[in-house]
Amino acid sequence: MELSKRHSGSQRPGQPAVQQRGTWSRRLEFVLASIGYAVGLSNVWRFPYLCYRNGGGAFFIPYFTMVFLCALPMVFLEFSIGQFTQCGPVQAFTKICPLLKGIGVGTVVVSFIFIGYFNTLMSWILFYLFNSFSSPLPWQSCNNTWNVPESCSVGFTVNDSLRQSASQQFFNHRLLQVTEGLEHMGSIRWELLGCLILAWMIEYFSIFKGVKLTGKVVYFTALFPYTILIILLVFTCRLPGAADGALFFLTPKWHKLKEVQVWIDALSQIFFSIGVGFGVMISMASYNNYNYNILRDSLIVALANSATSVFSGFVVFSALGYMAHERNLTIEDLAVGGPGLAFVVYPEILATMPVPQLWAFLFFLMLLCLGLDSQFAHLELVATCVVDGLSPKLPTCLRRKEVLLLLVSMGSFLMGLPCVFQGGIYMFQLMEHYTTAVSVLVMAVLEIAAISWILGLNRFSAMLTKTLGKSPNIYFKVCWLVITPVMVMAILVTSIVQHTPPRYGKWYQFPDWSKAVGWMLTMASIICIPLGALHELYTRKGSLMERLRSSVTPSLELDVPPASHQEQEICLSSRSEEA
Repeated sequence: MELSKRHSGSQRPGQPAVQQRGTWSRRLEFVLASIGYAVGLSNVWRFPYLCYRNGGGAFFIPYFTMVFLCALPMVFLEFSIGQFTQCGPVQAFTKICPLLKGIGVGTVVVSFIFIGYFNTLMSWILFYLFNSFSSPLPWQSCNNTWNVPESCSVGFTVNDSLRQSASQQFFNHRLLQVTEGLEHMGSIRWELLGCLILAWMIEYFSIFKGVKLTGKVVYFTALFPYTILIILLVFTCRLPGAADGALFFLTPKWHKLKEVQVWIDALSQIFFSIGVGFGVMISMASYNNYNYNILRDSLIVALANSATSVFSGFVVFSALGYMAHERNLTIEDLAVGGPGLAFVVYPEILATMPVPQLWAFLFFLMLLCLGLDSQFAHLELVATCVVDGLSPKLPTCLRRKEVLLLLVSMGSFLMGLPCVFQGGIYMFQLMEHYTTAVSVLVMAVLEIAAISWILGLNRFSAMLTKTLGKSPNIYFKVCWLVITPVMVMAILVTSIVQHTPPRYGKWYQFPDWSKAVGWMLTMASIICIPLGALHELYTRKGSLMERLRSSVTPSLELDVPPASHQEQEICLSSRSEEA
């Protein structure tokens, strides 16, 4: 019988009846949701530029090496944790290693902050989406009220710091209305606030009924971007100069493979792109049926993420090649990464195409879907852990997931509200620079340590044998025990050693006090780990050594499937309203 039709096992006296736990309706929904989470905006606007900068086609060698030595083992690890324990990361790590239960709490803190500021990007995308209906497109000319005529040019300028393209001025003066710096936040951008509220409404009503509803939404949000990428590639590859752009993207520079930084960049890209270390994949897999073949799903997700990155590279550089041909520029003049590609360069390219309104609408709708899938997953993680941990302690009226999710959304909305002020771009840059880079790596290292060195590969293999019917092969064991933790540590050390203060553009340096705020954002999640350890040691009985020994002893029992064992009542009873 499927888990979605199963009730928990025996019930302790005096406890309320434990109802069934919700699961994905179909395995395909879980796979699409996972792909939608892993495939995000960075696949489109970061990988192509990173590939060009690090050797073109030669970059594929370190990139796919890191996929199989780091990304795939980490995805399989997190899927296994969630599916076996049937809980979010907080409860899961409490069972695996009580001393490190703070890892789970830290993932919730990171996701709470992340969805707050990341929704700013959703508001920008919606703003561009609505402006795509204008004829002509508002970033096509310098004749608008927000333009500075003496410094505005139609098309891109090279080696002229005094002039900006019309699309750059639309971004700076119309969308952001950017101020001089973080010290001057200015007034709220009411149009962006409206777009931000709309983004939150879309996200809330897409997941407020749990994975049953989310599983239906991802059929569109996960598949639609591929449709648009294919259409864009088919159209742009027929334009003059497109072949030169694709060839520029693929041409290998083999000497780059001798540089250590190229391999670090490949490792960092796949790690952060696929989204391991955030606890999201643990949360999503916790809604699986107990015997899903998560090894196959892990391979699908890892390869889909990588293939999308490469495919996006062809789409982006074909368009850049066309624009370089049209403006009589070199492709290097146009090749940028990050939001600059999505909100400045690509809108300029779309404006030169036939029926530019249609292409702009489809492009920004694609970006919206890519961003929404990531937001769904992070918001579901926070909601899952809040429901697991707090629901049994709250009044009955607050136990429903819809209510708790609304409270979480409101709190995260307030967290990101400063980003829609006129100086909000500086706040966004600050939060993006500090929130995830170090903290997620710390949690990923400890996550692997909890499994490989504390729970032990023998016990973890027994877990997988119960779900998959066979033990993991030597490839995964070697990766989990040595290779993957060494690689994640390499990214962590490099991130700390090469850390540079945040900057906006080439001219603005953030004040010292803002850097202190940034490190507080970093420590907000990391501090949960030692605090969780101290709480665990304080609440246990016995001498210090006895407390320490018991706090690193897993509470998992491998002889009874979690779905029918008493220890699952905490997770199941807290979600009875959702089911």
